[in-house]
Formats: sequence, C-alpha cells, structure tokens
Amino acid sequence: MKTVNALTIRNNLGSVLDTLEKTNEPVLISKGRVIRAVLITPEEFRRRFIDKQAEEEKQKLLRKIKSLSAKNVLEENSIQVLRDLRGYNL
Repeated sequence: MKTVNALTIRNNLGSVLDTLEKTNEPVLISKGRVIRAVLITPEEFRRRFIDKQAEEEKQKLLRKIKSLSAKNVLEENSIQVLRDLRGYNL
C-alpha cells in the first residue's frame, strides 16, 4: 500500500488516481504523520460495502421469513383459517 500526504493529493490527484487504477492497491492519505483517509477503487468499495450490506439485508429477511413460518400459532392449517375467515364453516 502506498502512503501519500494530503499536499501531494491536492497537487497531483490525477496521477494518484492513475496509480490507484493501475495497481488496484488502496492509497493511504496522511496529514502530518497520521493516516486520515484511504482511496479505493469503485469495484473494491462495492465489494467491501455495498455487496456486504445487501447480503446482510438478505440474511435478515430470510431469518424473518423463517421465524414467521416456523410455528403455526393457531395450530390450524391455512385452508381451515381461510374457510373460517370466509364464513364457510358456520
């Protein structure tokens, strides 16, 4: 990983972005001696953050669906419940 200071970024952003594109390696940005930010490619961002969030949401929904279908609260099947709601079993 390459470390670049903020002044270099300000003066040479185009060349830093070209280097990022060629190497696909994150670029650490420092101010003084402290790392303050990281530049990554859009593909890396998508892989690390967007895709991960989507997968977490998917798992959350699957857990919710499983919990809803796990137990029949009324101990009746769905056809019987529909018949009762429609008034067929009066």
